[in-house]
Amino acid sequence: MEKQIIKVNSCPAAIGPYSQAVRAGDFLFTSGMIPIDPVTGKIVSEDIDEQTHMVFKNLTNLLTGAGTSLSNIIKTTVYIKNMNDFSKINTIYAEYFTSGYPARSCVEVAKLPKDVLIEVECIAKF
Repeated sequence: MEKQIIKVNSCPAAIGPYSQAVRAGDFLFTSGMIPIDPVTGKIVSEDIDEQTHMVFKNLTNLLTGAGTSLSNIIKTTVYIKNMNDFSKINTIYAEYFTSGYPARSCVEVAKLPKDVLIEVECIAKF
């Protein structure tokens, strides 16, 4: 199976030696998306609500640019710095996924790139 590297200009550029996403057959595998404003290149804020919205806006842009959408996500993995933020994140998550929910894992981690509060990766279909 051939792989295709995906780069979408309306998303933050990779901050290391990885691709924003990789297409393999009918599946898209994204790297972890953090709340970087693609225009300024800076973290959107220190607020978990604003960071969560920015992550999903960036994921939406990435998926759309790759030729799929949030509705085609099969699995998400959500990494959060503080499990006490889970209910806030879950409420915002439900704004982006209203039915046919993807499978999901959510784990608290000690630290994320650029000291953000949330990172999300996903697997989507075409």
